[in-house]
Amino acid sequence: MSSCNNSIPQPEVFLLAGIPGLESYHSWFSLPFFLVFIIALTGNITIIFIIHTEKSLHEPMFLLLAMLSVVDLSLVSATVPRMLGIFWLDAKEIRIDGCLTQMFFIPSFYVMESGILLAMAFDRFIAICNPLRYTTILANNSLVKMGLAVIGRTIVVLTPAPILAKRLTSFRTNIIPYSYCAYMAMVQIACGDISNYIVYGLMVIVTSIGIDLLFISLSYGMILRAVFRIPSWEARHKALSTCGSHLCVIALFYSPVVFSFLAQTIGYQMPPHFQIIVDNLYFLVPPMINPLIYGARTKQIRERVLQVLGCHSK
Repeated sequence: MSSCNNSIPQPEVFLLAGIPGLESYHSWFSLPFFLVFIIALTGNITIIFIIHTEKSLHEPMFLLLAMLSVVDLSLVSATVPRMLGIFWLDAKEIRIDGCLTQMFFIPSFYVMESGILLAMAFDRFIAICNPLRYTTILANNSLVKMGLAVIGRTIVVLTPAPILAKRLTSFRTNIIPYSYCAYMAMVQIACGDISNYIVYGLMVIVTSIGIDLLFISLSYGMILRAVFRIPSWEARHKALSTCGSHLCVIALFYSPVVFSFLAQTIGYQMPPHFQIIVDNLYFLVPPMINPLIYGARTKQIRERVLQVLGCHSK
């Protein structure tokens, strides 16, 4: 229950605080944020270009990687420019319609990425546990269906967020203590009974990130069981090496979420500015690191990058 003595009606304009308590350091934060943005743009555009132009990479694993790069590009493009505007230009004002738009699209790209990681886990499961039917099960029409399922789930799960937020009629303040319009951040500055809004926020996490992580864990459990039944150590190593990049990306993507969830579960209260920095890591680090991981660990992509740079002859 959130009570207010001097509440205000839903404002037409909200103020994004950036990183509250560390305003004097905003210019310093802008430097790594800008660097992350440039690396993410360059890396993901390179991955998409290579997969698009190299016909030998038109396989399910690489097509899913291209989908991941598209979502990563969308994610950093939706978040970082606004953050840099706050840090560099003190452009903190955002109208209610723009705020609600951010509230839908930013978490949408994150949920889409989680869904694509689940599809990639399924790809590795089929490749290792049922290799003879790999091309049949993961034909192009199957990938299209996966992509549509990811988008459909995202729309169903996150469409209520801006609708519910629009129904909030009174607020303690018009300052949102974040660098973007987060649903829970707006709910927490609202007045009145917000219990149903909080339940919805938790349901979003459970029905998207939670379910995806569960099925990814099950997939890799079955993969490990199948791999350790292989008598040849060399064959085991080869099978596991095909999963290495994906496991690194999964660990990087879900670690901040799991950390925040465990901290809240055990009752650890993080300083507000630290919580916001961790939340920003959800959206900034994976789009930057994903193409670097796949570029370094995937032979076909690494060789193609070197060819483009003129450092390697075929």
